[in-house]
Amino acid sequence: MKKSWLISLVISSMIIIGVVISMNLPKILPYYAQLSQVRVGLDVDVQPLAQKSAHFVGSDSCKTCHEAEHHDWKSSLHSKMIQDIQKDPSAVIADFSTLPLDADFTLKEAVYSIGSKFKQRYMIPATINGSEDFRLGNYQWNAETHKWQNFKPYKYWYKDAYPADNKTFPTSNACDGCHFTGYMSTQKRVEPSISCESCHGPASQHVKDPQSPIFKASLSDPIRSNEVCLQCHMRNRDIRLTQKDTQVKDLWMSAKDYPLGYEAGLPLKQYKLPAPFTPNQESKEFWPNGAAKKNRTQGNEYVQDAMYQHGITCINCHNPHKLSNTAQKPEGNDACMKCHSMGSLIGPHQNTLEEHTMHKADSKGSQCIECHMPKTAKHTGKSPYTVRSHRFRFTYPSETKAYNMPPQTNACYSCHQDQSLENLQKDLLSWGRVGWDAFIFN
Repeated sequence: MKKSWLISLVISSMIIIGVVISMNLPKILPYYAQLSQVRVGLDVDVQPLAQKSAHFVGSDSCKTCHEAEHHDWKSSLHSKMIQDIQKDPSAVIADFSTLPLDADFTLKEAVYSIGSKFKQRYMIPATINGSEDFRLGNYQWNAETHKWQNFKPYKYWYKDAYPADNKTFPTSNACDGCHFTGYMSTQKRVEPSISCESCHGPASQHVKDPQSPIFKASLSDPIRSNEVCLQCHMRNRDIRLTQKDTQVKDLWMSAKDYPLGYEAGLPLKQYKLPAPFTPNQESKEFWPNGAAKKNRTQGNEYVQDAMYQHGITCINCHNPHKLSNTAQKPEGNDACMKCHSMGSLIGPHQNTLEEHTMHKADSKGSQCIECHMPKTAKHTGKSPYTVRSHRFRFTYPSETKAYNMPPQTNACYSCHQDQSLENLQKDLLSWGRVGWDAFIFN
């Protein structure tokens, strides 16, 4: 009887202790294994050896064994980045009946569409430099304004490497590396989409023998796993510009706007030169504080953030197959609260959401992304500000003023446009929300 009572007491105590421990453990616990991985360095090749002799086979080869993942991917926009509009005319979102008269292409000539979420461009067959290639039309459809707008694909950082004529500007050097699976490393358009092998590497050996490994970002050094996304979601320059005395003009008709030769697992550093950013200086791509002015700069911003340094990866916030938690369909505070919780070690440190935000819990001002991911960038010059920052650092009203940034790129002003930046800054001061990081702007 006494022994039985003692056993019951021990079991009850263990249950109580377990409950107490679980209540106090931070939510980030499931990611500890990832966060604590030893960093291998940016120059180390982490691609499985078996993939070195593999070739690209296309997503249909993955479907048999990975049906659920293939289904999710097929429904995502990655699978629709490039679409054959001659096979599927419904992929066209533009109103071609309003195409301007000075357009240098017609719908009948176009073979592929690029994009559909924010804008759509059209690829037309062309012979450039003696090779069969594609060019882009001189107009693009703005899906946000529902209007055609002029488009000059040769005007970006590589403008000194190409003639000012989109008819002689090849998509093979600017677009195809990221938009066609396999093209980045083989210069062959294996599949017109961003499919499985864009993120996992060539899979012929794995398809032949499922035990033969392929690169999996979730099992890699977190800093390196992000490179799967950074290969395209980080604005760049041609890596050859790192060579002594090499200038853009020296890359005439060959400048690449993607990391030529890269495959998942290879050291991206050896293939990609990030777009330059100098703190406190504005450029065509960045505001002086490092926030993006253009789309596709998630990586340029994120590598500045503490979460990146501590090993949080892109796929911790985004399902890589479903492409969930997007700017158009954010998951709300639930996405952040997977790791953060009120009063936790990693914050927010206040006891309630309203104490942290000084806004009602069910209001826009209490949405994490509104303050930590404000809209600072556009998809085109004529688009609204819809691209959310991935710096995750709160931008003060006084900061936007000091850097001469558009006031709407500040989280406070984006809602309270009836107030001045000075008054909004005073509110933050009265709430005790201004730290030394904003001292120089006060």
